This record gives sequence, C-alpha cells and structure tokens, in this order.
Amino acid sequence: MSNKALTGIMIAALALMAAACSQSSESNVNTNANSNAADAASTVTTTGPDNSVITTTTDRNGVKTETRTLRDNPRVSRIVVTTRNGERTVKIYSPSGEEKDVSKNEPPDVLHATGDAIADSAGWVKDKSITVADKTKEGAVTVADKTVDVSKKVANKTVDTSKKVADKSVDIGSTVVDKTKTGAKKTGRAIKKVIKP
Repeated sequence: MSNKALTGIMIAALALMAAACSQSSESNVNTNANSNAADAASTVTTTGPDNSVITTTTDRNGVKTETRTLRDNPRVSRIVVTTRNGERTVKIYSPSGEEKDVSKNEPPDVLHATGDAIADSAGWVKDKSITVADKTKEGAVTVADKTVDVSKKVANKTVDTSKKVADKSVDIGSTVVDKTKTGAKKTGRAIKKVIKP
C-alpha cells in the first residue's frame, strides 16, 4: 500500500473517532446537566420580623434548611433551623461568631420570635453597659431636676427669711429707739433733779 492510501485511512479513522467522542461528550454533558439539576436545591427568600431575612432551602435528599439573618440585632446575627428525617436542630449565632445549639429550649416559632427572646433562650446576657448608661443619664436628669427644685425652694425661703429679718430689725430698731428716748428722758429728769435740789 502506498503512503497516500495509508494516510487516507488514518484520517478517516481519526474522523470517526472524533465524531464518536463528540457524541459521547454531548451525552456526558446532558447527563451531568440532568444530575446537577437534580442535585440543585430549591431556595425561597422572605422577609421576617426585626429587620431579618429568612432563606429556606431544600436539597434533593429532602433536608430543609431555614436560615434567618438578623441585620441589626446586637445579640443575635442568624438562626439556622435544619430539618432532616423529621428531626429538627436549631443553632443560633452571635455577631461575634459564637454558636449555640438551642434545639431543646428554643423559643416557640424561632423564625419569627424577637432577637432578644432568641438570645435569652441561648442564655446570652444583654449588654449591661447600655442599660447602665441609660440609667446614669436618667439619674442625672432626675438629680438636675431636683437640684433646680431645691434651689428654687432655698431661694424662696431666703427671700421670705430676709423679709422677716428686715421686718424684725425694723421692729426691734423702733423699740430700741423708743426705749432709748424714754431712757434719755428719765436720765435728763434725773440730772435736772440732781442739779436743782
């Protein structure tokens, strides 16, 4: 056989193999696409209370995962409820990343409860510094109000007392002047008697 014939047979064989591989590749792509579609989870997102978002995902095995993300709660950042084979687990996460399983003592309807109720069920204590600051501010306002009230009372009593003192001074001064006049008259008479016997 000639080299030309051999080359032609080789090219034909390669063309047949390429066509076969192409069909096999398309078949694999279709199979993978169908497999990925079956593996893909269905996802639904809704809004929840306390400025939160609830995302519900169900995978092909029937495992349902509900994730509630709280946007501005200082004690809880998200709640993850996983239901697998009828068994429910509930985990909550703090903004610092601390994780707590509250499956046994979860608040009713954890996906709609307030963030504070959820944090309380986890045993996370509310930040006391905010409460103390509020109480301090409230106490300062109360003290300021009482100081103003007391200072008004003191000022009023001082005015009243100074009027009484002034009135008594006038009364006592008049009495002293009168008694001084009387004493001076008596002294003057006594002197006249001594001088004129």
